[in-house]
Amino acid sequence: MTLRRAPLLTLLLALASMPAQARVRLGEPLPAHPWVSPGREVIVVYSHDCGDLGELWQAILASGLPVRAVNAETIAAPAPAGVNVWRGDEATAFARTLRVGAYPAVLLVQGGHILNAWEGTFQGDLGLKELDGSAHLGPVPTQP
Repeated sequence: MTLRRAPLLTLLLALASMPAQARVRLGEPLPAHPWVSPGREVIVVYSHDCGDLGELWQAILASGLPVRAVNAETIAAPAPAGVNVWRGDEATAFARTLRVGAYPAVLLVQGGHILNAWEGTFQGDLGLKELDGSAHLGPVPTQP
């Protein structure tokens, strides 16, 4: 008699052996942090091993929104002049409570809740036009 594994059991065993991937969850409130949320803001969670973030910082600062920088993990990394950086064990705990899966993570936040998130990659578009309802096709309607 030949012993065969059930396909479902094999799948479950394979899934159980994989590391769980962290994911920031949209709509969730931010964990405890040291700043007062002004409404809509951008939070950049990064670490020392992210490489050159020059283009990311330029795109974030160009948004015109308040920017929060969270330097997670133990090695300090710079941010642009004028951006206050939160560092230390509490900053790392913040990133882990958010379940950041990859650095850098860019969070668009409003009222202390996460509207959108990019982990590991960011193309420079926060999607503000779509959120504000100003994105449309065709000419802008005029009032008579």
